[in-house]
Amino acid sequence: MVGMFIDTHCHLDDPAFTSRLDEVIAAARSAGVGRFVVPGVAPEGWPGIMALARSQAGVHPAIGLHPMVAERFSAGLLSELAELGRSVVAFGEIGLDYALAEPAREAQQTAFREQLRLAIRLDKPVLIHCRRAFQDLLRILREEHVERVGGIMHAFSGSPEVARECIGLGLAISVAGPVTWENAVRPVEVASQVPSEWLVLETDAPDMTPEPHRGMDNEPRFLLEIARRVAEIRGMSMEELAELTTRNAERVLRLDGMIGMK
Repeated sequence: MVGMFIDTHCHLDDPAFTSRLDEVIAAARSAGVGRFVVPGVAPEGWPGIMALARSQAGVHPAIGLHPMVAERFSAGLLSELAELGRSVVAFGEIGLDYALAEPAREAQQTAFREQLRLAIRLDKPVLIHCRRAFQDLLRILREEHVERVGGIMHAFSGSPEVARECIGLGLAISVAGPVTWENAVRPVEVASQVPSEWLVLETDAPDMTPEPHRGMDNEPRFLLEIARRVAEIRGMSMEELAELTTRNAERVLRLDGMIGMK
């Protein structure tokens, strides 16, 4: 199974991995995770992600301004995004997070809209973060016509009904570690109901660690725990799930035939 899965969202540039990144990537490959989409969250991290993608085969870079730092959005930052954006597979992670007291919702919405517009202008898919903001998020996605580029709803936390609305806009639904957690309800419902052609997997490493590794930093190799649970829920073999989710990620992120960014 080596190389069969794609982790569609892992922060390999996180300080948790700095001293052992080669080991983390090697362990993931041995476990059967062969490619990694690494999203940016703030400008200071973008150059490192681009360098990582150049140095490691199978690492695909994405850049964006996370809603937690939306107040830093500016015309200059948008220009920087545009300059780097021609060499990434997606813009992200971007979105709305109303679980945060700050930044203000208006600032989050402005940063989100402008990044969506840039992604559409450059014809790049998007990686979308959303917590407790699905009503506003869906409205903005429709108004900005995200269906022109599509993308992925990262670590999706909404209902199956909201998932269907996102899919209608060309957005795949990414299942993460919470599907393995004890007493998980909504993640299991989503994992069971998402149409096959719109399902992808992620770790969000080093966060959202799946069972039985909770309490440790999450790693891409733990994607296998998520995959096992999803395969169980959907009544599939691991091989079938690997083929399905890899094909979906390749289609949505336009990775077909792309080995890495070296």
